[in-house]
Amino acid sequence: MVFSRLFFIYIFLPVCLLAYAAAGSVKNKNTVLIIFSLIFYAWGEPVYVFLMLLSAIVNYFAGLIIAKHQGESKDMAATIIAVVYNLLMLGIFKYSGFIVENINAIFSSSLPVPDIKLPIGISFYTFQTVSYIIDCHWEKVKPQKSFKNFLLYITLFPQLVAGPIVRYSTIEKEIESRTVLLSDVSYGLNRVVLGLSKKVLLANQLSTIADNFLGNIGSSTAAGAWYGVAAYALQIYFDFSGYSDIAIGLGRIFGFHFDENFKHPFICKDITEFWQRWHISLSTFFRGYVLYVPIFGKRRKYGGLFLVWLCTGIWHGASWNFVLWGLYYGLFVLLEMKIGKKNMKKIPVVIRHIYSKIVILVGFGIFYFEDLGNLGTFFRTAFGFGSNGFISMQDKISLFNNMYLLIAAVICCLPLLEWISKLAEKRNAFKSTISVAAAFSSAALLLVTSIMLVDATTNPFLYFRF
Repeated sequence: MVFSRLFFIYIFLPVCLLAYAAAGSVKNKNTVLIIFSLIFYAWGEPVYVFLMLLSAIVNYFAGLIIAKHQGESKDMAATIIAVVYNLLMLGIFKYSGFIVENINAIFSSSLPVPDIKLPIGISFYTFQTVSYIIDCHWEKVKPQKSFKNFLLYITLFPQLVAGPIVRYSTIEKEIESRTVLLSDVSYGLNRVVLGLSKKVLLANQLSTIADNFLGNIGSSTAAGAWYGVAAYALQIYFDFSGYSDIAIGLGRIFGFHFDENFKHPFICKDITEFWQRWHISLSTFFRGYVLYVPIFGKRRKYGGLFLVWLCTGIWHGASWNFVLWGLYYGLFVLLEMKIGKKNMKKIPVVIRHIYSKIVILVGFGIFYFEDLGNLGTFFRTAFGFGSNGFISMQDKISLFNNMYLLIAAVICCLPLLEWISKLAEKRNAFKSTISVAAAFSSAALLLVTSIMLVDATTNPFLYFRF
């Protein structure tokens, strides 16, 4: 099931909310959420829901064994078995075809390439189970004794299929005890509408520009290549952050406080800051569980950094461009580490902004082109070595026709709501006015978004493929 479908907005979610409100106790509310979460997932993945349930069973019992034998060999054995199982399932479904293709290419063999459908959300719930098991082993959390509560953690539908990656420690207490205030419901609904608007009104429209100019990169001009990749960067941001907004908003409505996943990444002044603002749950996962993994028997600073960015790339997809993309960003993070924070701050802010935006746009170019031949064409075109010149009339017409969309997209990358909120805190007289304005704005956005979705056949979020 997809958040950006009228069926979800006007049927599934209202019915779920009514059942949840009528449930009474937290235990009953948890049961309602599990039922609706399984329906939500099975709606699009009726077979692979059993794979997710199996994952929940394996990790639940592994957690109990770890708790019972803390510090013993059985603790370590259960941890290793559970982590290997989780990563093996992810590897089989996500990377087996890629591995076999490369074996055939390297050894000129003809092994049959597996054609396995990728279960939706497997990368997200796998990382949640891995983080849970490791945190249990490190005694950062106490293993959940109730299977129903653990199943809720794994299947909770707001963040199930496309994140953010929610660590067990984040919602551990709220699973068993939580309250929902009217302010939580108001905040959650506004956040959901904001996320839907980002997806439908911005990301979907920007995707047309990106596909027109990057989809046939061989006929693009240099300006067209940069224009297309800029539109793609904005599309990815509004698509990814839009889903996170909906997930965080829905979580708040049900009494869960998920961590922020995107914090206006395009206002960054360097690449290190960009990754402190972009897909925060993923970057913190790798920093927390991979950065300090011993390499060749020791914890190596640069070896750990290489491993983190290699994993970041591979996580996004079974294709070499994602590997290059991860290592590309790792290279710039390493460069900034070598320069040092103090020296980076000495560089004029304007220069740092220009540098970071160029690096980010090139990065999105690498992210877009899974075909390395097309990626090479993109680089040649973007840097003036293409055969179609610098700019064409088509580029100018598209830029003119989409000017308002692009301006709106750039403005929406800024922390406008935070600025308004701070203004309201300073001037109490504006608080009620801003609250009323926010309610009317959300209602208007929901109306426009719903109209836009009437003729839409499908609006999958891009992170569904991860």
